[in-house]
Amino acid sequence: MVSYRYQEVFVPGGFPQLTYNPRRNLNLEARLAEAKMNLCKLVTITGQTKSGKTVLARRVLPPEDSIWIDGGTIGHEDDFWQVLIECLELFQSTRESSSKETTSTIGAKGTAEANFLIAKGSGEVGAKMARARGKEITTSRTLSSRVVGLGGLRESGTPLVIDDFHYLPRDLQGSVVRALKPLVFDGLPVVIIAIPHRRYDAIKVEKEMTGRILPVEIPVWSETELRFIPETGFELLDLKLPDKQIDRLTVESIGSPHLMQDFCRNLCRCMDLLEPTEQRHSTINDAQIDQVFRDVSETIGRPIFEKLARGPRQRTDRVPRELKDGRKVDIYELVLHGLAHLRPGLVSIEYEDLRAAIRDVSASQIPQLHEISRVLGHMATIAASDQSSTPVIDFEEEEKKLHITDPFFAFYLRWGELAAV
Repeated sequence: MVSYRYQEVFVPGGFPQLTYNPRRNLNLEARLAEAKMNLCKLVTITGQTKSGKTVLARRVLPPEDSIWIDGGTIGHEDDFWQVLIECLELFQSTRESSSKETTSTIGAKGTAEANFLIAKGSGEVGAKMARARGKEITTSRTLSSRVVGLGGLRESGTPLVIDDFHYLPRDLQGSVVRALKPLVFDGLPVVIIAIPHRRYDAIKVEKEMTGRILPVEIPVWSETELRFIPETGFELLDLKLPDKQIDRLTVESIGSPHLMQDFCRNLCRCMDLLEPTEQRHSTINDAQIDQVFRDVSETIGRPIFEKLARGPRQRTDRVPRELKDGRKVDIYELVLHGLAHLRPGLVSIEYEDLRAAIRDVSASQIPQLHEISRVLGHMATIAASDQSSTPVIDFEEEEKKLHITDPFFAFYLRWGELAAV
C-alpha cells in the first residue's frame, strides 16, 4: 500500500491531485475541454469565489500548455499585453540591417617593357583596378504591445486563460474581449474565469461576443461533493473520521472545497501526522475540530475583518455603543457583531434582517437606517479597495441589500475572534 504524507493529500489553495473531485455528474471538464476543439467561442467560467473554478481550469488547461494571466495583476491595458508578450517571449522592437555596395574603377596605360611581369615586346598594356565601398543601412521599428501580443497568440495557437477576469477595470474587460474576438473566431482557445458579481461586466462581454460564448457555471458544492474530500483523503492516510465529524466539516465549509481542504489539513497537523508510519491509529475529537475552526478563521479572515472594523481613516462617529455582553464598541464593530449573529453563508442579507440581528446583540438603542447604510457603504468601499481579487462584501444602497461574497469572510464571522481591534 502506498503511504502518503498529509501535505500531499490535502492541498488548500493549490491543485489537490489526490483529493480532486471532478464532479462528473455536472460534466464540467468535458464542457471546458471543448475550448481546445476549434470551438470558436469564448469560454466563461463563473462561480462563487473559492468554489474550484481555477482548479477545474488548471485540470483541463494546465499552465505548462497554456498562457495564464492573473487579472489581479493588471491595472491598465498595456499591462495585459506586456504580460502576454513576456509569456510568449516576444519583443516589441526589431532592428534590420542591409548592405549596399558601390564600385569605382581606376584605369592606367604603360609600355610592356615597364612591367617586369610581362614578357618583353612592343605594344601597350592596359590595367584596371576596382575599389568597392560598402554602406550598411540599419532600420528599426517598435510595434504596440497589443499588436505584438495578438500576433504572437495567432502564430503560436497557445490557449489563453484569464483568471480573476472580474478584477480587470470594467472598461478594460470589453476592450480585451474585443481585441481577442478575431482570434476566438479563428479557433484559438480563450477562457475567462470570473465571479458572478457586479465587478464582472457580463453584459459588456456578451455584447462583444454575441452568439460566441460558451458559459460554464460552477455551482456551489453540495454536501455530498464536499464529503468526497475528507472521505477520500483520510482513507489514503489509513484513517476514518466518524460521519458526524465529517458532517460538521461539510456544514462549516459553506460550499467551498478550499475551506474543506484547509480543515482536513489542519486536522492532520493537529494529530501530528508528520510521517506516513504514524498515520495508523490517530483519532480526532470534537474539541480538536472546534480548535481547527478557530485557527483557520484567524488565518483566513482576521486581516479584512480588522480593516472593516476600523472603518475609514477619517470619521467622527466613534460614539461607544454597548453590547449585551457588556463590551463597548463603535458603530462599525456593532454592525459586524450583528452580521456574526446571523452566521451568514454566501447570501444576500436584507436590511431588516441585519437590523434585527443588531438589535439582538445591542444593549442600547440601535442606529438609524441612514447610519447603518452609511457604515455598510464605507465597508463595501474598503472591501473593494482591498488587495484581494474579490470584495468580501458588497452593498446595494438603493435596494438596501448586503451581499456576502467570500466564504472565508463568512466563516470568520462564525468562528473568528470579534474582540475590539
